[in-house]
Amino acid sequence: MDVLTLLGEGFAGALTPANLLWVLIGCLLGTAVGVLPGLGSSMAVALLLPITFSLDPTAAFIMFAGVYFGGLFGDSTMGILMNTPGQASAIASTFEGHKMALNGRAAQALATAAIGAFIGGMVASIVVVFVAPALADFSSRFGPAEFFALAVFAFAATSSVVADSAIKGLTSLFIGLGIAVIGIDGVSGAPRFTLDSPNLFDGISLVTVTVAILALGEVIYVACLERHMKDTALIKPTGRPWLSRRELKEAAPAWLRGTAIGLPFGVVPAGGSEIPTFLAYGLEKRLDKRRKNPMFGKGAIRGLAAPEAAGNSTTGMAMGALLALGLPISATAAIMLAAFRQYGLQPGPLLFDRAPDLVWALLASFFIAMVVLLILNLPFAMLWAKLLLIPRPYLYAGITVFCGLGIYATSGSTFDLVMLLAIGLLGFLMRALDFPLAPLIIGMVLGPLAETSLRDAAMSTNGDFSVLVHGPITITLYALLAAVLVFSIRSKVVARKRAKSADKELVDA
Repeated sequence: MDVLTLLGEGFAGALTPANLLWVLIGCLLGTAVGVLPGLGSSMAVALLLPITFSLDPTAAFIMFAGVYFGGLFGDSTMGILMNTPGQASAIASTFEGHKMALNGRAAQALATAAIGAFIGGMVASIVVVFVAPALADFSSRFGPAEFFALAVFAFAATSSVVADSAIKGLTSLFIGLGIAVIGIDGVSGAPRFTLDSPNLFDGISLVTVTVAILALGEVIYVACLERHMKDTALIKPTGRPWLSRRELKEAAPAWLRGTAIGLPFGVVPAGGSEIPTFLAYGLEKRLDKRRKNPMFGKGAIRGLAAPEAAGNSTTGMAMGALLALGLPISATAAIMLAAFRQYGLQPGPLLFDRAPDLVWALLASFFIAMVVLLILNLPFAMLWAKLLLIPRPYLYAGITVFCGLGIYATSGSTFDLVMLLAIGLLGFLMRALDFPLAPLIIGMVLGPLAETSLRDAAMSTNGDFSVLVHGPITITLYALLAAVLVFSIRSKVVARKRAKSADKELVDA
């Protein structure tokens, strides 16, 4: 059937009053949580995961998509108004966005961010509609060796890119893999790392781990550092919340360049939107140096437009990679993959055949979410900022209550509440010691797939592990992995050299 016909059927499913309501709720929740410092779309999805199992799968995933996209704009809002980005993906937007706010152009900065997010997300959604079915057809050629290579690609790329220290990234990954293997082995039936406790025979729930690591761990971290946190002045945006013709002309090329940079990163497990946003900002900065009157450092609108478009285009493409390949490129995408499995669904080529109504309604909801977010964020950005007036003790106490209620409602087991606290303390330690959390989540989500694929590949060849590097797809994946690792190592070496030279200049001065 034609893609446009399927998309039309998806719009028919997504535009029902109930699903429109879930899109709106998702966008509201995502933006609201993203605005609050230290939180983000990954925490919002993790908190919602236990309480959405009573919903229809289509409604649940439509809401998750709204949360996913809405969280990005909330992060940028705080970066612009307070110079405190909610997530790492919004850091690049603060460089010029906050300077625009300090210069009395906060409203224009928020408008630039909203339009950039709309353009990047809309273009990515269009690309996903046409590319995702092709990716799904391509992934139908995958066997155990290919799926194992894909999992290794996700493990190594994510662990090496998202952390300053590859050792910390790999440590986080192995913690996730270690949690994933707890329970009864599905092949031999032998208990693994259960400490002879019947409560661990079924393993540790992924929902418990995600809520504990991303939500409860963050709450404990904030509570411990509350005395040392300084309040930052909130800049109130005044004036017109739209852009003049000259500003639109200035920002338009940057929006397009940022979108183009972000799209390919949506299918590469490189930690999410952080890398493309910095690349987009760096490109605009280099182009600005060629101008007669350089604006960077003074509140250049292009320095905000490009990262915003890049971040949302990466997020949009990431949803396509998740649906077609079952490949999560960030912690939020990994949680959504876990949500699919909780509903008995496995993203990949079979998802388009087994649940076409859900897939195409979800793809259609991307377009709806972009429009809803533009309507919500252009005139009401300052309203979101007022959420910062909520006292932190009340806010984080409420999050803690939702963590406990959500887990208990899912399992009805007090043992899971004990595991929630224990893993929450682990999340706090990792956060305090600057260990990345995304590799842990991705390791736990993709660990069973890697193990099963490795076993199936070895059994199909009577123990000949050379099958893992046979075939063009596996060789291509390992070659891409090598390229990603070389790029990551090179960028870190260059950054260290620049830091050393800067320190040397300060000492000489």
